Amino acid sequence: MAEASNQNAPVSGNDRVGALDALRGFALLGVLIANLTGFGGVDTLATTEQLDSLPSAGLDTATQFLVDWLVHDKANTLFAFLFGVGFWIQLERLRSRGSAAERIYLRRLLILLVFGLAHFYLLWPWDVLHLYAATGLVLFAFRKAGDRTLLIGGLVLAVFGRFIADQTLTAAGISGPAFDAAYSDEAILARQAASQSGDYFAWIAATTRLTTLDWWASGLALSWFVYVLGRFMVGAWVARRGWFQRAAELKTYWRRWALVAVPLGLTLEFAAVSIDFAVGDERLAEAPWEVLASFIHLLALPVLAAGYACMVVTATSKTGPRPVTQAFAQVGRMALTNYVIQSFIIGFILLGVGPGLALAGRAGATLLLVLALLAFAAQVVLSALWLRHFAFGPLEWVWRALTYGKAPRLRRARAAFH
Repeated sequence: MAEASNQNAPVSGNDRVGALDALRGFALLGVLIANLTGFGGVDTLATTEQLDSLPSAGLDTATQFLVDWLVHDKANTLFAFLFGVGFWIQLERLRSRGSAAERIYLRRLLILLVFGLAHFYLLWPWDVLHLYAATGLVLFAFRKAGDRTLLIGGLVLAVFGRFIADQTLTAAGISGPAFDAAYSDEAILARQAASQSGDYFAWIAATTRLTTLDWWASGLALSWFVYVLGRFMVGAWVARRGWFQRAAELKTYWRRWALVAVPLGLTLEFAAVSIDFAVGDERLAEAPWEVLASFIHLLALPVLAAGYACMVVTATSKTGPRPVTQAFAQVGRMALTNYVIQSFIIGFILLGVGPGLALAGRAGATLLLVLALLAFAAQVVLSALWLRHFAFGPLEWVWRALTYGKAPRLRRARAAFH
């Protein structure tokens, strides 16, 4: 009986892959920057006129260019890819212990779906947890697929899937009107007023209207589902080949790919963002330049995200002290907790609910970037302090307890501190 109990026990700290934790932390930094500057930027909680009237408007344009070039879409691509990697590694570990791997993993996904929907409707309308859980259930159906299916299917969906879904929805007349209505100046100012009212229920009502129009009625959820599934499949393919599990052994290859992918991805994405900005300020006609920018971005995105991954893995696998990657890894070990905490951080900065600063429409990209970096630094410190005393982040502990039907030991043994 004791052996069976151990087989079904949660993954211990000793089973972790250090490179994955560092990458999750790195991705969470990008997610925080992209989300705070994105949701505090034009079309979501602030109008173009409001942001253009700020004293920092000129500097904000340059900052937004950097964020779009270096961070936007790359962080969520990396985060989704890592979910696929984790999917396969966790299944393999459960199988190696002789446990009911598939049943346990399905339960894990369903619990994440409940977490995500609660987060989505009660706190943050741009949650990805519910989407990841639902897409993970589809990925589960591909668990016995061949390497070629995972790689080729994943690449096609990752690179072109979202574009094809968007075009299909637009052609069918589904996405256009609802999307336009959700992002009109009138709708933006209504959301902004709700966010600054201090009334939590008014804010939830406003975001519920947004998610109904933008996420469900417009078909954007389907578009993102395709986008995410492709990245999950590629991640599962990489994990199946053991590249993360043998990161130290393969560090030469990781470094070689980083030296190719990072400069190539940066060059391509710089071209795409430059065209986008030129179209935006009418230095170039919208068509066909906008189409060209989208095409270059589709090619650059997986290349640059892969380059970032190779760069972090290379740094993690080096010998000797590596404080930067260790800092990322501390955040990454508590990825679920820190992701949800970031929603509170963004809410505190942008909204007027409770002690919120209500900076939506009053802060440009530069200030929001600085605040994001400061907030992430605080997450690094708090994660390190927490993990000195506890084996799991608080939400990770709850997730494991619900998944396995028993509470794992939360506090570290005293001997671990010596």
